[in-house]
Amino acid sequence: MQVRIGIAGSGRVAQALGRVLADKGENVVAIASRQKEHASAAARFVHHGVRPVRYDELAGLCDRVLIAVSDDAVEAVAQTIAAARFQGGIVLHTSGLHGCAVLRSLDRTGNSTGSMHPLQTVPNPEQGAAALVGAFFAVSGDPVAVTWATELVEKLGGRPVRISDEQKPLYHAAAVIASNYTVVLVYAACRLMEQAGFKRQEALAALRPLVTTTAANALNDPVAALTGPVARGDLFTLQQHLKALDRSGIMSFADFYRAAGLVALQIAEQKGLDKQQSARIDELFRAEESGKQANDPVARDEEAKATDGT
Repeated sequence: MQVRIGIAGSGRVAQALGRVLADKGENVVAIASRQKEHASAAARFVHHGVRPVRYDELAGLCDRVLIAVSDDAVEAVAQTIAAARFQGGIVLHTSGLHGCAVLRSLDRTGNSTGSMHPLQTVPNPEQGAAALVGAFFAVSGDPVAVTWATELVEKLGGRPVRISDEQKPLYHAAAVIASNYTVVLVYAACRLMEQAGFKRQEALAALRPLVTTTAANALNDPVAALTGPVARGDLFTLQQHLKALDRSGIMSFADFYRAAGLVALQIAEQKGLDKQQSARIDELFRAEESGKQANDPVARDEEAKATDGT
């Protein structure tokens, strides 16, 4: 008899995962939420016949459960399911941050517990259902749970990658940088282009080939892909950028430029940037106010040249 799967959660990931598993022939029988109307809408998206229920109703309907809620809600949802006497099953959560500790309440009631986190962005259920097919998934947990997680990932045509619970916060931070902060980069660049006179759609169209080409190059070799003033050691250009950003009035953009620049400097050093140039750029980026004479390496160089008569 085919195992009965319940989805705990009604958000983007829950809907996308439920839909794609149902499409692949898995027996998704119920989807749960705290609010019945949310569960009903999610159930309609996942598959005809999927029951919308409350979290505490999953215990009587399912053999296995996927908890696909926000990181902060995983433990509370697990406790609700455990309190409803869900026993002898398998429970996986989809959090990229948490290990199995957040499922300890279900572990104590005789369930196998683990996690399967999709290394993919899910901006909405429709795009997510397509994106999850073939994706990498980080899996962890006890052997029985990991076996089921691996089976599900392989059914999706994906690639399961084992990861320890201790390393999940670092792994998840990497995922956030790669996904969310790519959005931040494009947003910041677009805002600055608008200040330079571009309309929003013009800015996005102009940035698209630059962003896509750079991303493709970086995914091939991030060190070789770095170009620009940090890679060249162009101190004057960097100083002018910081001054323009300070004048822009857009809060935190100059700080963001400095922080990202320090990481870029690490890459530039691997590409062979001169140590003296690197030290001056490091000093510029770490200065609290780039316009201060005392912390302005370009101004100091100009003053030294005038004093030396060169």
